[in-house]
Amino acid sequence: MALRREPHVLVVGGSDSSGGAGIARDIETISLIGVRTCLTVTALTVQTHEAVMEIHPSQPNLVADQMRAALQANQVAAIKIGMLTTAEVVVAVAGVLRENPQVPAVIDPVLASTSGRALLEAGAIAVMKRNLMPLCRLVTPNLIELAFLVGSELALDEEGAVRQGQVLLAADAQAILIKGGHASGPRSTDILLRCDHEPIRFDTPRLTMSMRGTGCMLASAIAAHLAKASPLEDSVREGKLFVFEKLQKNAAE
Repeated sequence: MALRREPHVLVVGGSDSSGGAGIARDIETISLIGVRTCLTVTALTVQTHEAVMEIHPSQPNLVADQMRAALQANQVAAIKIGMLTTAEVVVAVAGVLRENPQVPAVIDPVLASTSGRALLEAGAIAVMKRNLMPLCRLVTPNLIELAFLVGSELALDEEGAVRQGQVLLAADAQAILIKGGHASGPRSTDILLRCDHEPIRFDTPRLTMSMRGTGCMLASAIAAHLAKASPLEDSVREGKLFVFEKLQKNAAE
């Protein structure tokens, strides 16, 4: 079974019937980077590119059992976590991560859909911060998610965003990548924060077009490079470049 020996990214997240985000986007991204995937489905959704109509969360024990089966079946070299829906699912995922501390995990803290539908129940945010984020190698919030996670107003500038990121670090997160896609200005800047490190900025020109699933793409691309044994900083740089080039290509079509 040669496949078992190839590095895999275990994708933990929700389905998207439109194919624009969620595990469909994760698999596409990781495959383009040349890494295999295995899956844990945390929720089934009914959605188009415009709206989410239905969400059906998986049972927590089913989520944990899927993760354990994937880890047993394959050489999982990284884990990418997206939509989790409930506090119970958050706890289930955290339990499996604690059993596998050698596998780096990247969590995209999906709180709401592009159309505004809540994808994580309000009471689960504190559980995610306390139980799950400290176990993850990297957390990748956008500015809106970052404000929710720290219980604050939206940061007005880069300095304010960094202060909010430092609050998450103080809550035992290992590393934070603040995504600048929701900011303004001619440059799109993501900021990597780690304890005892100076902030590192990853900068690209800001493109005028938008695309669903870019948060999924970025976290998945970073996880794929971590699975290929790249250091965190290099994985973030390559992930940022992947998303930029994908957006640039779509804008040209």
